[in-house]
Amino acid sequence: MEHVNAQFLLSFLIILLGYLCRRTNVVTASDGEGLARIIFNITLPALIITTFSTIQMDFSLILMTIFSLLYGLLMTAIGLYVFKKDDRRTRGMLSMVLPGFNIGLFAYPLVEAIWGQEGLKYFGMFDVGNSLVIFIVCYLIASHFSGEANRFTVRSAMNRLVRSIPLVTYVLVFCAAVADWKFPAFLLDMTQILAKANMPLSLLLLGMHLSFSFEADYWRNIWRILAIRYLCGLTIGGIIFYWLPVSDMIRYTCLIGFTLPVGMAAIPFAVEFGYDHQFVGTVANLTILISFLLIWGLIGLAY
Repeated sequence: MEHVNAQFLLSFLIILLGYLCRRTNVVTASDGEGLARIIFNITLPALIITTFSTIQMDFSLILMTIFSLLYGLLMTAIGLYVFKKDDRRTRGMLSMVLPGFNIGLFAYPLVEAIWGQEGLKYFGMFDVGNSLVIFIVCYLIASHFSGEANRFTVRSAMNRLVRSIPLVTYVLVFCAAVADWKFPAFLLDMTQILAKANMPLSLLLLGMHLSFSFEADYWRNIWRILAIRYLCGLTIGGIIFYWLPVSDMIRYTCLIGFTLPVGMAAIPFAVEFGYDHQFVGTVANLTILISFLLIWGLIGLAY
């Protein structure tokens, strides 16, 4: 438990450093955008390749993708039902925010620090299902309720998926694992070096994007999003953790995975379809803080 506390404390300090750098204008918003592109397009794919280069695909790993996908669909159905009395655009915005998780920036650094490569494999497979929910289901909801349903096509969804370099990397390494293909040694040497930068850069970026400016009108919808996400996540994650006869890594992945923050892709979706992106950003920031403290406590209790 001392190791876990030390890792969370170090992670918190790095996040705080990123926040202070942004608040004191040591770095700017454009710096954060550039750093995000480096993480999503370079260091995160490198970490995925490094982690999955030696993976032995089995049913427990595939099960993580299935759990993540089914949970995302369940949350979508809950959101569409709970928010059905809201006006069309509010219903679309809230239902879009509810299902997805922030795994690449938030979960990976913490998981890597606590469980190493073994933990990353499970959360990586969890992220495959999560990515499908975000880039297809959430994107479809955002488009439909914006009043611009004609903009959504299978081609547009496929373009979203193909443009997601982390997801494409997942697909490639999955195919390589199934076919028993080996990556060239020089490629693995390079990705191992790049992968080491992912954890500190991701934590710094989280801190740079934190904001504590809240509109009073937001609170009703914020409380509804937080209540549904965390009550459902803790309930279903707890059932799997304590009652299902599965391995420890599956139990921890579900318990933590279902309580992760809102997926960052919700923000560009809000901008694209004309929703209140400040509200979506506020929810994302709040869930980062809540999930950080909650997961720290959950791991402490589980250990």
